[in-house]
Amino acid sequence: MTDLSKRSLIKVAALTALAGAALVGCGKKEEAPAPAPAPAAVEAPKPEPVKAAWVYVGPVGDAGWTFAHDLGRKAAEAHFGDALQTTFVESVPEGADAERVIRDLAQQGNQIIFATSFGYMEPMLKVAADFPNIKFEHATGYKSAENMRIYDASFYQDTYMAGIIAGSMTKSNTLGFVGSFPIPEVLRNINAFMLGAQSVNPKVTMKVVWVNTWFDPPKESEAAQSLINQGADVLLQNTDSTAVLQTAEKNGKFAFGWDSDMSAFAPNAHLASAVVNWAPYYIQSIEELKNGTWATKRTVWGVKEGLNDLIKISDKVPADVVAKVDEVKAGLKAGTFEVFRGPILDNTGKEVLAKDAVGDQAFRDGINFFVKGVEGKVPSGN
Repeated sequence: MTDLSKRSLIKVAALTALAGAALVGCGKKEEAPAPAPAPAAVEAPKPEPVKAAWVYVGPVGDAGWTFAHDLGRKAAEAHFGDALQTTFVESVPEGADAERVIRDLAQQGNQIIFATSFGYMEPMLKVAADFPNIKFEHATGYKSAENMRIYDASFYQDTYMAGIIAGSMTKSNTLGFVGSFPIPEVLRNINAFMLGAQSVNPKVTMKVVWVNTWFDPPKESEAAQSLINQGADVLLQNTDSTAVLQTAEKNGKFAFGWDSDMSAFAPNAHLASAVVNWAPYYIQSIEELKNGTWATKRTVWGVKEGLNDLIKISDKVPADVVAKVDEVKAGLKAGTFEVFRGPILDNTGKEVLAKDAVGDQAFRDGINFFVKGVEGKVPSGN
């Protein structure tokens, strides 16, 4: 092979290698590996629901006091949904049984406990001292602690308006009142009922029968019948069942619903219902617990705050009387009308509130007398 031939072969080989390199350079590039998928987001665990408990003095089906509180509990459940878990114990006697029940609810891990009767005050105070991290709330009482506070309704505003109707509707000028216990909470309702009646009928008087229980339909019926037998033709009560209203119906007399709308239980006798809506308070209280603003205080709401009202006024009540009730209700909402404004005399003739003086909360808390027109004496010790 000549040198020329060798050079030709070398040239061909070089060109072939160069062409191969070009072909490789023009080929598909190797793709980078796909990135690993991001880990799925882990949902934060839902906070545990607030646990709240209620202690009731009567059965939830009493159509009155306990029924109204339980409506408030249910409204709180609906408002907070899964963020609230509630429980209740009904028909708990006041006294040692109440302390046992409240203590048991605290041990179950409830963060807030509502005791809904005056006689639960002392038992709740004892339990509250042993569970400083739990919030305790007592309805209608007057004692508190660092972790126990008080809430109440202004029923006397309802009863004053009911009195306007009663004083206008009575034919005998004798009203009747079935009282539970002779404590200020009840005495101010009796007196407000009388004052409302006297505002439209100065001749009216009132008899009171005490039953010394919050819920006992047979006793309530017996007391109502006794009042009717003594000439009362319009009745009101500070007890928790429909018995007084139904007894009035059987006797062809008039009466009022108490705590909730009782118009369906005695449509002929029913003049109106003095009601209480606990839902706004229970919702606010639980919200304060959740956001850390719960503090010891005393809350007393009434018509102005939407807690109390007089509803379902019968069409038997004359239009001018309804207008008078509406006028008073508007004043209560605006804060311009006061039920306990002097001069007020007790039924012995003694002045208990001077002319133009307004009975403040301390006055209302200390009522231990009957106003002029209410017959008899307040039982001793009260």
